[in-house]
Amino acid sequence: MLITFQSIDHFTNTHLQNSINLEPQAVHLWGIELNGSVQCFEHCLGWLDEVERHRAARFIREQDRQYYVLAHGGLRTILSRYLELSPRAVSLTRTEAGKPVVTRDTQVHSGITFNLSHSHTRALIAVSKVQEVGIDLEAVRPGVEVVKLSERYFTPAEHTVITQATEDQRAMTFFRYWVAKEAVLKAQGIGLRGLSDCAVVLDTDRLNGNARVRLESQSSSSLQLRLLSCGEGWEAAVAAKNLDSVSQGG
Repeated sequence: MLITFQSIDHFTNTHLQNSINLEPQAVHLWGIELNGSVQCFEHCLGWLDEVERHRAARFIREQDRQYYVLAHGGLRTILSRYLELSPRAVSLTRTEAGKPVVTRDTQVHSGITFNLSHSHTRALIAVSKVQEVGIDLEAVRPGVEVVKLSERYFTPAEHTVITQATEDQRAMTFFRYWVAKEAVLKAQGIGLRGLSDCAVVLDTDRLNGNARVRLESQSSSSLQLRLLSCGEGWEAAVAAKNLDSVSQGG
């Protein structure tokens, strides 16, 4: 599946806030370009909760703060369409591992689950129902010491794949593994502390196929993983128990 990314202004436009019905275990994917107007930024900032505003204020670079606000504001405006609430009324909490979730009463009523990933100028959101979902998006960045990082955080087999890749393919291969592993861990609600215990088997030459997953610390045999195409210079993946019905939101 090729993911298209639309401007954050498109999603925060009040004329587009019609409700969305989501079938159980379906997955909707939303790609956002974080290039909002001043008005859009002010709307998004006003929708954030106290925890998010505090975190936004801690960014040193103003551009990073803007990306964070727009990504999290965009998340709330998208969730509002599934929950039939205003973006300001969307109430989120966090698990012990720090994963944002809709509040318990809202989740019991709606069954809605979600996950957000943002990297530089883009955000990618997965929304599902009655199943946990994880998503990750990364820009393939030059200058990252991918061999050292894979040796520290990847399995020996994965590290070998990285080291054997050609120099011009090595960063892409590393980030493809990274997004796959992180999507799995986010679906599990584990976080990056489980990175070295998560093993994936990828066909690095083929996108959009399901990949095998193994977690050393706990069973993940029921998890499915799918790589996503986001254009040159980007890698992304989504993980859930059921990926039979995945589509682009819009």
